[in-house]
Amino acid sequence: MLTEEAINECEKKIEYCFQNKLLLKQALTHSSFVNEQRIKKLPDYERLEFLGDAVLELTSSDFLFRHFPDVKEGELTKRRASIVCGFSLAQCMEKIGLGEYILMGKGEETTGGRHKENILSDVLEAIIGAVYLDGGFEKAVAFIHRCVLSDFEDRRLFSDSKTLLQEYVQKEKGAVLDYALVDEYGPDHNREFVVEARVNGRTVGKGIGKTKKSAEQQAAYEALLAAKGEEEQIQE
Repeated sequence: MLTEEAINECEKKIEYCFQNKLLLKQALTHSSFVNEQRIKKLPDYERLEFLGDAVLELTSSDFLFRHFPDVKEGELTKRRASIVCGFSLAQCMEKIGLGEYILMGKGEETTGGRHKENILSDVLEAIIGAVYLDGGFEKAVAFIHRCVLSDFEDRRLFSDSKTLLQEYVQKEKGAVLDYALVDEYGPDHNREFVVEARVNGRTVGKGIGKTKKSAEQQAAYEALLAAKGEEEQIQE
């Protein structure tokens, strides 16, 4: 169960103090915990997630509409997708460090539930919904701007890194991009994967993640940053 100390720690991490602490508790409660504890009156985060998803989509749409007045609808839709996708939201949760506070069943936890992309992203949306109910739309928007939109450009580069790297590599005729799993370690429920992004066999980026997908994403991101740094040096 979430102690008062744990709730206070969560509030400090998200920089919001709940009037109704039960809303935060609900946002952090996975259905597996409810089923395992057999407490019918204990609600999980799914309804809050539904609400938070709507608030997040409206807020991110408003943000993009105002910040990119010359960008067409199709591109705005793509950019919004990179903000609200499960991978991006899970990264936000990892950055805040709230995974350890999620209440979940032992079975879910032993299979790495605290690091699963879908659970982390769902919980973040549930927290948005909880903040909205507790403090109103403006407080929810402020939370989204702090935790999701504050580093939008960098997050967009990270979220779209594999696509952007592929496009970058294709500029060089005959260049072939591939990803190689070079190592993996840790117990089955908390595995770490090490992946290298390679162009024509040459390593251009290296990533570590809880899944092969996230490791590939990190490797592509590192490759893009390196390429960007090289271009800036040439321009100087």
